[in-house]
Amino acid sequence: MVKSIKNLIASASSLLWYGLPALALAQPQFQNGSLGLQEFGTHTNLGTQVDLIPAVARIINILLGFLGVLAVVLVLWGGFKWMTAAGEESKIEEAKKLMGGGVVGLIIILAAYAITAFVVSQLTAATNFRGT
Repeated sequence: MVKSIKNLIASASSLLWYGLPALALAQPQFQNGSLGLQEFGTHTNLGTQVDLIPAVARIINILLGFLGVLAVVLVLWGGFKWMTAAGEESKIEEAKKLMGGGVVGLIIILAAYAITAFVVSQLTAATNFRGT
C-alpha cells in the first residue's frame, strides 16, 4: 500500500515536472495558418527540389561510415580481449575470431564504398548532374 502511494506520488511529480514546460508553451504562434511549417521547411530544405542521387549517396556514405566505425571497434575489442587473455587459449581464440570478423567487415565495407562511389559517379555522368 505504501509502495503504491510512493509510486503514485513519484508519477504525479514527474508528470508535473515534465509537463509544466509544455503547458507554458501551450499557446502556438500561428502565422498565416501554417503552424510554422513553412518556416521549418525553409530551414530544413524540405519541399524544395533536392536531387535524388546526391541525397542517396550521402545516406549511403553515412551508413557505411557508421559500419566502418563499428568494424574498427570490433577489431579494437578483439585486441583488448587478446591483451587481457593472460595466456588462456580459449580467450585468445575468441579474440582472434573477433579481430578476424572486424577485418573481414572492414574489407566488405571498403568494397561497398568503392562500388557505391563508382555507381554514383556513373549515375551523375549519365544524368549530366552538375552538383551545387
